[in-house]
Amino acid sequence: MTQVTRSTGSETHARPAAGPAEASRPRPILLIEDTPSLQMVYRSVLASAGHRVAVAGTAAEGLSRFRETLPNVVLLDLMLPDRNGLDLMQDMLRLRPETNVIVITANGSINKAVEAMRAGAHEFLVKPFDEQRFLGAVENASLAREARPARRPPPQPAGPAPVTGAFLGSSEAMARIHAKIRSAARSMATIFITGESGTGKELCALAVHDTSPRAAGPFIALNCGAIPQDLLESEVFGHVKGSFTGAIADKPGAAAAADGGTLFLDEICEMAPALQTKLLRFLQTSMVQPVGATRPRKVNVRIVCATNRDPLDAVRRGHFREDLYYRLFVVPIHMPPLRDRGNDVIEIAEAALSRFAAEEGREFFGLDAEVKALFRRHPWPGNVRQVLNVIRNVVVLNEGGLVTMRMLPDAFTDHPSLPEDLPPPSLPATDAPTLDGLIGRTLAEIEQIVIEATIARHGGSVPKAARMLDVSPSTLYRKREAWKS
Repeated sequence: MTQVTRSTGSETHARPAAGPAEASRPRPILLIEDTPSLQMVYRSVLASAGHRVAVAGTAAEGLSRFRETLPNVVLLDLMLPDRNGLDLMQDMLRLRPETNVIVITANGSINKAVEAMRAGAHEFLVKPFDEQRFLGAVENASLAREARPARRPPPQPAGPAPVTGAFLGSSEAMARIHAKIRSAARSMATIFITGESGTGKELCALAVHDTSPRAAGPFIALNCGAIPQDLLESEVFGHVKGSFTGAIADKPGAAAAADGGTLFLDEICEMAPALQTKLLRFLQTSMVQPVGATRPRKVNVRIVCATNRDPLDAVRRGHFREDLYYRLFVVPIHMPPLRDRGNDVIEIAEAALSRFAAEEGREFFGLDAEVKALFRRHPWPGNVRQVLNVIRNVVVLNEGGLVTMRMLPDAFTDHPSLPEDLPPPSLPATDAPTLDGLIGRTLAEIEQIVIEATIARHGGSVPKAARMLDVSPSTLYRKREAWKS
């Protein structure tokens, strides 16, 4: 993988409400980096992934481009020639608070990155890092912004229709989820959402919020896995000025910001044990005490949490408190992987095609029959997030019309699809690995042999093999992809 280096800061911005024409205009990612060679590397990586990029080399130029482009995601180098990057970030956040900012820094500047996170940055990356990590951070920032629109539709009345227009899917599995959301949304019960990465857990949480009596209140999302552990308590419960180095002002924290609404704790199983204790106390008392404060205050918050891990397994391994698990796991909702949702993939792809075409000013008429058949067969290891990536690539690189096979990305069409009829035959018993056959091989080779043999033993079914090996199916799909490269 290409090593991407150099610090970039991240920011967030605010602006008066845009008119219809302005809202539909596609917004590029803003990159503020003063080194030309790094500008070229970052821009090339982002452009190859289908992103539009606006570039600035100084703080002054960056602020000007920011006002022109109104980006949803900003990449910022903290060491700029004409101004401190943190000061620039704070100006941008005042202008447009909803923008997500990614800070990229060297090992020697971790304190600066921590300071940026406290000041409102969405995420930071420590160099060196590879393209996949870099693009993953950008994609997460983009999806987090898209999942929280400035203005959400009012809650839908109970009935057979889906609970919200953004939460697509009419399969039997999704119909059960819609029914459960409608039943649970009216209560204060904690909802625990599980499912593979990219299945739409945050959209499910938004559907719960939008269908509840709290729809007019705030929806605050916090990714427990993306925030450094030493910042997580401050992010959840807030802090008072002077409580630690860098605490230059009072900060309310996510729990207080969600007062009267919903607090969504994503990747809850990544939370540090010490903070799990404080979260349990908060759930029992509804009292928030910011770091450095002498008095707690009461808030009225509905908790929705999510994880892509098996929470009960995390309890067994001692990574997650058992009492917290039973306090949170009141109404479980499992988001099924896209490959188990039948025609939902077509519904999601066509909705994404319409939205992205409007953003890019293109005119597409839908998917042709061959593409639909391929989409139904495809295993979709990245789930809904992968569908959005594929459709975005199609819209950016083609002028319009009916989406055909030749428009699909090469990396996607090269991926093995699920068989249309019968699964591939199992390996003969004589081909099964034996202990003698494994001795002398590397651990990586043994892992590949065992995984492939387990898949073959289960008739080529990756999900069945994953259950046998006690891992996520997406883990096996990713490993098989890596072995091909």
